Amino acid sequence: MKVTVRIWDFPIRLFHWLLVLAVVAAYVTATLGGNLMDWHGRIGSFILGLLIFRLIWGFIGSTYARFGSFLPTLPRLAAYLRGRWYGIGHNPLGALAVFALLADLSLLVGTGLCASDDIAFEGPFYQLVDDESSRDKLSGLHVQAFNFLLVLVALHIASIVFYRVVKKTNLVVPMLTGKKEVPKALATTVIGGGVFRFLTTVIISGAVVWGVWEGVEIIKPVESAPVTATPPSF
Repeated sequence: MKVTVRIWDFPIRLFHWLLVLAVVAAYVTATLGGNLMDWHGRIGSFILGLLIFRLIWGFIGSTYARFGSFLPTLPRLAAYLRGRWYGIGHNPLGALAVFALLADLSLLVGTGLCASDDIAFEGPFYQLVDDESSRDKLSGLHVQAFNFLLVLVALHIASIVFYRVVKKTNLVVPMLTGKKEVPKALATTVIGGGVFRFLTTVIISGAVVWGVWEGVEIIKPVESAPVTATPPSF
């Protein structure tokens, strides 16, 4: 017998779909380049805020949003590969994909903060990296991280199609409605989250992004004004 349970809370669903839109927008602006690179930087800042939000929500969110509920430990992975894992949140392989995605996005955003296209965009940490070769390496790493992100996205889409066609399980609907049909034996009460925690997390995330762009001005190296020779007086 199956019952319908609330599995994904509103903040997680909002995070998921905003991240989808942001990644698509980042890809489009990076591909087209030119004046859109300024928007690429803004979108990157938005993704930074989303990542900070997800990090915090992974500890104070509702049951299945918390990292502890789907941490891909070796015993869980072994049980899943043997067909002995039972759960209604992220399965262990799916959890690996989630952590890989979050790690790659963090690397992508981190290197982007040090990047510059020499035209319209300059990351807030660009001037703090004083070695040109280091800047080039970080820019190259940024591109590699973006390419790896495309691979992860392709695997994610392939997994959704596989579950829909082979396992007859729709993974998209629960991420839209927050609800999922599960065996009654696995149904549990979802706890945690709430409006206050959600708003607090949003404020903290926004404050950190603001601090990255505005607060960094305080620690940027000050360029010395060129010294001009004073003509002798007669």
